[in-house]
Amino acid sequence: MSKNKSKTKTGAVWEDREVLFDLPFSYLRLRPGEKIFDRIEPIEDTRGNSGTKGRMVITNLRIIWHSLASPRINLSIGLNCVLSTNTKIVNSGLRGTTQALYLLAAFKDSRYEFVFTNLSPNCIRHYTSVVGVHRAYGASRLYRDLKLRAAVIQNKQLKVLPLEKICLKEHSIWNLSTDSGNLGCMLMSNVRVVWHAEVNDAFNVSMPYITIESISIRDSKFGEALVFVVRQSSGGYVLGFRADPPERLRPLLAELQALHQAYNERPVFGVEMNWGNEMTKPVTDDIEELEEIGEPRGEMGPNLYLASQLAQNKAETEIQPVYSPYLGLAIEPLKEGFTLKSLFEVQTTS
Repeated sequence: MSKNKSKTKTGAVWEDREVLFDLPFSYLRLRPGEKIFDRIEPIEDTRGNSGTKGRMVITNLRIIWHSLASPRINLSIGLNCVLSTNTKIVNSGLRGTTQALYLLAAFKDSRYEFVFTNLSPNCIRHYTSVVGVHRAYGASRLYRDLKLRAAVIQNKQLKVLPLEKICLKEHSIWNLSTDSGNLGCMLMSNVRVVWHAEVNDAFNVSMPYITIESISIRDSKFGEALVFVVRQSSGGYVLGFRADPPERLRPLLAELQALHQAYNERPVFGVEMNWGNEMTKPVTDDIEELEEIGEPRGEMGPNLYLASQLAQNKAETEIQPVYSPYLGLAIEPLKEGFTLKSLFEVQTTS
């Protein structure tokens, strides 16, 4: 198990690009733009947690599995990390010999094998949902991946993606990747920035907002230039552009920064599913759908403490608070045998 660094829901998107184990509850909550495609239970993580009933949640970015009894036992598998999907005959702790979903994934220098068994008889929905969403993810990479010299322009027109809307088109924009620069056209949509040369459609760059770290104006040997800094995870490029006349740069920067901010607030990841008769799309896919994963299921000390309190069927009396050096505030006196430290430790059963 690798240690998980602190993450946020407002910075770079990590959910589809990492394989992580036993995450804090906040990591399992959906980020803006992330939506649930399917929720299936009971599902057994046969390879890692054989004999444990769990729930599989499939989103447009990742596959989440967590134990129903203790959600602190969980997995988050980014769809970009999934190398292959297949079926495999396994020995399940709850179903015996049966056919299961087999996933091969890679993250950093490690490879992972996952086996998920549907504990409902004759049900393969977990397989069809995962395969379908993974296929849709792979077919929508232009929403999320920076592309150089890609087939995105045809007859000097951008091949518009299904969820894409063109917001602005600017001519006489020079790409500064060569000593002389290349004259071209820049298009801005709700999901990306595309530049292509006027004389050669194949000389182009497609930069989804998700890949852009910052947009600013800097001095260059060509004068003031519009500079895009690409995230390290997307190549770490620094791309410069010049406009004719130069006075157009600052209004253009303002437009780009507004579009970039709007995207960060409401990302469009491009993963869409056409649900057939064999699958039913969940009625709701709100961010609160994972709220229950965030609620401890009795394995935490405070819950055990409260249960012991309620079990003592004593008449209510007025209790004076006492100062706790441990917390630095006044609290109700603890019952005999309890300490503040023990209340915040995970309780385990033998």
